[in-house]
Amino acid sequence: MVALALDIGETRIGIAVSDRSGRVASPVKVLPAAEVIGLAKSFLYIVEDYEPDVLVSGRPMTMAGERGPQAERVEAQAQKIADALDLPLYFEDERLSSAEAKRILREQGLSEKQMRGKVDMIAASLFLQSWLDSRQERDERG
Repeated sequence: MVALALDIGETRIGIAVSDRSGRVASPVKVLPAAEVIGLAKSFLYIVEDYEPDVLVSGRPMTMAGERGPQAERVEAQAQKIADALDLPLYFEDERLSSAEAKRILREQGLSEKQMRGKVDMIAASLFLQSWLDSRQERDERG
């Protein structure tokens, strides 16, 4: 099962994908939000390359664990994309994924400017890995 994850921002969308076994998430690319939401060729090529079985979107949550102010917009955009691709849609809490992505990139010596194009796809891979792990745990428990 291949999962395609989207970290939907207002300007950019980070894309990550799982391996065929559904165990390991990897960052893929960051595209302008308009290209992904508008199903531009740049995004559709990624979909064709990876042939995902499911779509996983980050859900903006407050630190208290409630749906954040951006949640409605993100959920609507994710649903539109999932419908267009005819894929089942799942949501995963994306709290702190961008902060963690920045920490990882900082550790690799990247400047704020160098990070700009990478944070969103790293964040997508982080919450996708969390989704994959929780799915794996559920499967193991039966």
